[in-house]
Amino acid sequence: MHCHGNPLTRSSHFGRRGFLMAGVAGGLGLSLPDLLMRQAAAEQKHYDFVEPKAKSVIHIFLPGGMAQQESWDPKPYSPLEYRGEMGTLRTNTGETISDSMPQLAKRADKYAVIRSMTHGEAAHERGTHNMFTGYRPSPALKYPSFGAVVSHEYGPRNNLPAYICIPRVPNEFAGTGYLPSSYGGFALGADPAQGNFRVRDLNMSGGVDEDRFLRRRRALEIVNQPFASATPADNVAAMGTFYERAYDLIQTPAAKEAFDLSKEDDKTRDRYGRNQAGARMLMARRLVEAGSRLVTLTYGGWDMHANITSSIKNQMPSLDQGLSVLLDDLSDRGLLDETLVMVTSEFGRTPKINPDAGRDHWPKVFSVMLAGGGIRGGIFHGASDSTASEPETDPVSPADLATTMYRMLGIVADKELMAPGDRPIEIVDGGQVIDAIVA
Repeated sequence: MHCHGNPLTRSSHFGRRGFLMAGVAGGLGLSLPDLLMRQAAAEQKHYDFVEPKAKSVIHIFLPGGMAQQESWDPKPYSPLEYRGEMGTLRTNTGETISDSMPQLAKRADKYAVIRSMTHGEAAHERGTHNMFTGYRPSPALKYPSFGAVVSHEYGPRNNLPAYICIPRVPNEFAGTGYLPSSYGGFALGADPAQGNFRVRDLNMSGGVDEDRFLRRRRALEIVNQPFASATPADNVAAMGTFYERAYDLIQTPAAKEAFDLSKEDDKTRDRYGRNQAGARMLMARRLVEAGSRLVTLTYGGWDMHANITSSIKNQMPSLDQGLSVLLDDLSDRGLLDETLVMVTSEFGRTPKINPDAGRDHWPKVFSVMLAGGGIRGGIFHGASDSTASEPETDPVSPADLATTMYRMLGIVADKELMAPGDRPIEIVDGGQVIDAIVA
């Protein structure tokens, strides 16, 4: 009989500690081969480093479901009841978009449009969940939003919150999901378009100087420490983290100044627009420039079940102006290459105009826009069919979009994070990078 050697001496990595582990495992019913296979699998589990192309993300979410036909994907050759009443424009790259976006038409070389986004969720809440997490909703688990994941993976920069929401946390799916609460978004609490806008809690109370502030902080820490040590609840630990980050923010003038729109001159404010879209996008630019990693902002209401033509004409000009100037401003400041701008909505609108001259919910196909941060400009990826009813080529899922966004940030989308009960959950399950739009 040939001797093939002792596995304990063959393995250069299996030392005394491994031998003891084998003995314990045997007592638990695991054979040595089982243990070796598990140990090897654990050692081989790794995530390849991905060179980031973007340092920050500005996620502009248009709640309600923006119509693809009246924006990025018009159908001028379809019957009137499908194409609607809006006209079309040629972009500076030769594509056709709605005439509701004349300024963006001049800047198509700066952005990519995906015309073949698709999912199966026609309810607002479920569609929103898809577009903030990259996952379909599940009754078994709450998934973290993009901002929470980015905050978890990278943490604060320049003492500015990693994840910021303008003006407020936009919905229940923009939260931390199964991640600790400490990775939640910092909400401005007020609309920067307001004339008396101030971010809450960024200034010390009247009569409190820095020395008094430091004494109060130390006293609070002494009082809280026994309670925090004896209470393992996530929200208690998160509160301590929030306090520490708030202290850092209050005591960092440059970080506080990022929230102050009065630092911008009147010409810049006018270029963006003295309205919600313009003020929120200008604030987002200031925040990523100062160091925030992901800024989520919302603008408008796009759930246009009735009178869609007049609604688009009322809603779109501010978006067209603000987004165009944001792209120009980021480019002029040398920030566009390192800032991914992503414009999404929960779904699109029905192919056919309804009896109320509007369009209803339609998740089968819709459009999103991306710019900067590693995205190729001038690309219109995928296509819908002749009536914008479903994808005709290159369907793209929310998981694909999320995976691409994470890749631009240098985050491996199939990395596993730990959910309650020590359950490993992939950041995104099954998504593919949309290579056609990546520079």
